[in-house]
Amino acid sequence: MSARDTSWGIEPVPERLRVLGGLDLGLLWGNLGVSLLVVVAGAILVPALSLPSALVAILVGCLIGNVMLGLAGVIGAQARVPAMVTMRLPLGERGSYLPTAVNVVQCLGWTVFELLVIATAAAALSDELFGVEAQWAWTLVFGAAALVLGLLGPIGFVRTVVRRVAIWVVPLALAYLAWWALTGGGLDSAWSRPGEGGLTTWQGIDIVVGVTVSWIPLAADYTRFARTPRGAFWGTTVGYGVPDALLLSLGAVVLLTRDVADPAALPAAIAAGGVVALLALVALTAAETDEAFANAYSGAVSLQNLLPRAPQRLLIVLTTGLGTLGALVLELSSFSSFLFLLGSCFVPLFAVLLADWLAHGFRYEPADVGRAERLRLGPIAAWVAGFAAYQWLSPTGPAWWVEQVQRLDPPAWSIGATLPSFAVSFVLALALAAATGRLTAPPARA
Repeated sequence: MSARDTSWGIEPVPERLRVLGGLDLGLLWGNLGVSLLVVVAGAILVPALSLPSALVAILVGCLIGNVMLGLAGVIGAQARVPAMVTMRLPLGERGSYLPTAVNVVQCLGWTVFELLVIATAAAALSDELFGVEAQWAWTLVFGAAALVLGLLGPIGFVRTVVRRVAIWVVPLALAYLAWWALTGGGLDSAWSRPGEGGLTTWQGIDIVVGVTVSWIPLAADYTRFARTPRGAFWGTTVGYGVPDALLLSLGAVVLLTRDVADPAALPAAIAAGGVVALLALVALTAAETDEAFANAYSGAVSLQNLLPRAPQRLLIVLTTGLGTLGALVLELSSFSSFLFLLGSCFVPLFAVLLADWLAHGFRYEPADVGRAERLRLGPIAAWVAGFAAYQWLSPTGPAWWVEQVQRLDPPAWSIGATLPSFAVSFVLALALAAATGRLTAPPARA
């Protein structure tokens, strides 16, 4: 496969490159779903919620979030273009530039964040084993690994890394950690322990959905290479959903059964669980590199929506280099809240995309992208309204932003902000489509 094939640009993917089947995409998304951050997110649910309530929140949240992610994958497989290019259809070509810019910043931020998490965990492990941290060196090592994966592209990543290595190592590591968590004693008392309050089940569902839908702005970057939309849906939904649910549950169980006081201390607690647990943590730390690759790669692909003539491989080097540099000079606490603010943009954005897709007859064709309007103000307004609803219900971001939003006296609702903001944008966008005569009947089955 040529370099041109592995770094395909933003034009519709040709038939010869539609080579990823449902199993391939399931393995790809399964590998992306294995993350220490997901384990920590599961631990956040308890002890505020009881363990049964936390598991209900995880199951419901994973079902909602992964169906959304799967539908984003279907749209990408139909249109055969990257995620930010599909936004030309509901928002117009120029209207897609704003979410593209936000997504580039988000992808760069998450690249930095992932490399920081990986390097911090690797430094702690090397200090435990050899008495040397050298976090800067681990940052460079994993930054270089992310660059290599990015240059391979989605097809090369699946064929070279996932099929040959990750498919064996990651499940074994997860199986051992699950056994370690469930056999440590205290599961019966953890199951019967009441929640301490401060979080409702609906708010827990909101957290779980938020973890999953953070991948929606990236989904089509990979499913555009899918053989069929059906394979894209099931590969994405099941592939990410299974490890998503397992790791969230693992985080909740470990925190309660292993007497971990703080979710952030989970990796250290696992590392102290013996040699095999330590090796499993090493495997998960190495597997985390694919999250950094995915964000750097998608940042580069998104940039091509703004700079279509720029070589993709050069942009991958740029985004990965900036992410590695940021991981060398920044701290986790310095910008994570800003990433959550950016993330709240994409739930209502996907609602607008989904509404337009439904109004378009449940079908996008590659040719539709080339016929996109220059600017569509109505769907943009629906997106902004959903974002405003999200922030009003659950102010998210840096302290100065949260302080300003709280002056608007947000309601003390207990259902979170993800689903209401999605509903606001979806209903508005669909109503605008109906009012302007853009509704199209879905195609009849053959």
